[in-house]
Amino acid sequence: MEFKDYYQTLGVARDATADEIKKAYRKLARKYHPDVSKEADAEAHMKEVNEANAVLSDPEKRAAYDQLGRGYRPGQEFRPPPDWDAGFEFSGRGASPGETADFSDFFAEVFGRMGGARGFAPGQRASFQARGDDHHAKVLLDIEDAFSGATRQISLRAPRTDAQGRVSLETRTLNVRIPQGVHAGQIIRLAGQGTPGFGGAPAGDLMLEVQFRPHSRFRANGRDLHLTLPVAPWEAALGAVVEVELPQGGVKVRIPEGTQSGRQMRVRGKGIPGTSPGDLLLDIQVVLPPAVTARARELYETMARELAFDPRPQGRK
Repeated sequence: MEFKDYYQTLGVARDATADEIKKAYRKLARKYHPDVSKEADAEAHMKEVNEANAVLSDPEKRAAYDQLGRGYRPGQEFRPPPDWDAGFEFSGRGASPGETADFSDFFAEVFGRMGGARGFAPGQRASFQARGDDHHAKVLLDIEDAFSGATRQISLRAPRTDAQGRVSLETRTLNVRIPQGVHAGQIIRLAGQGTPGFGGAPAGDLMLEVQFRPHSRFRANGRDLHLTLPVAPWEAALGAVVEVELPQGGVKVRIPEGTQSGRQMRVRGKGIPGTSPGDLLLDIQVVLPPAVTARARELYETMARELAFDPRPQGRK
């Protein structure tokens, strides 16, 4: 996917004001509108101009684009980093389905899920009333927080427009209580932390979508936890009971006799806690001791002579 330089498309500087962006868009719209333009590929150009304007005229999309696109050149290969939007606070629901369908793959990839407010019906934002808008943000937590619960200090960056129409990011910090058993994709609602209401009406809420940071040992899938469990050859061959350390305590697991690498074992109820706790899924990995001493080499040579083991029988003729 190629990076799109929306500032270049509209022919404006990166610090252009809202009025300058509006004037540039109107000028290009008169030039390329398919109903009146005699330019070659006017329809394609108009589509690019509309897409650039949809981003740069929206303070939230523009702030996200500026943050994400630093250092990229037009046409350069581009993939948004995982969780690039973590910590961005948005008052809208990202791009509409119509925009993502009409605009480029670049637009859809960056803005189609902006704000993380997936799964909310439009009626939940009662914009026809004076109640303030709900805000949305994605936050990254540690898997350990799901086991014990915690209070975490979370910093969110929200776009603000100054009197000249220039967009900047302001940071606010909140103390957020993380409930035990929280899982990826869950929404934590903070009442009254959205846009202030109008005329004395209540403020909107802040919806925090939970995602987990990459962990050195565990990978979460819903409430299930995946873990690669290294075992010694004799544990796999003879069977053994091994202890698996979890974010909160440990569990003893019986390795069946004759277990091979790649086998997956399920320990029910030992994943992320909850009313219906997840499971712990163990991917067995048999690890060989290194043959770095004379005794170790002697033992391997004895095994090679006496076990008569062929690991590739299907390949023999």
